[in-house]
Amino acid sequence: MSDTVATADTIEAPQKKVGLVKIIGTLGILGGIVLIIAGIIVWSVVSSQLRAENITIPDDAMAFQGQTVAGPLTAYVQADIIQLHALEASGGKTYAELEQDDPVRAVMMNASFLRASLFTSVVSFGVAAFAMGIGVLSILFGTGLNRLASAPVVVRRATVV
Repeated sequence: MSDTVATADTIEAPQKKVGLVKIIGTLGILGGIVLIIAGIIVWSVVSSQLRAENITIPDDAMAFQGQTVAGPLTAYVQADIIQLHALEASGGKTYAELEQDDPVRAVMMNASFLRASLFTSVVSFGVAAFAMGIGVLSILFGTGLNRLASAPVVVRRATVV
């Protein structure tokens, strides 16, 4: 013979206030939206500024030949081909390896400045993508907090005698 125990479920109000959790969740969602919008704006501005320079990738580049520099990959490829052309002009020597009175040193300096500018744009694209990714995570975490705070009941199982 088995003993069966009768149980009853009761619904109780939560013991702690969850208003702050909901506020934090909502702020997370709003912050995520702001980060995504900011990332899109930065990406667009950097891309349009690069496009406005009308830089065309030469035919001897490793990829994207003939395309206009407008994104992180094309900027990287252009920086790479600038280095290749500059090293060809200097006989394989870097700016620091050239004599101070060597006229090719100015070419190497300009190439270095151009490469640094292109790499700065590549980093800007990366920061914009990072901001958008953190924005998505922030929205997901904020939504999760809001859902947790929206379950304001506690179910307790009690033994009925």
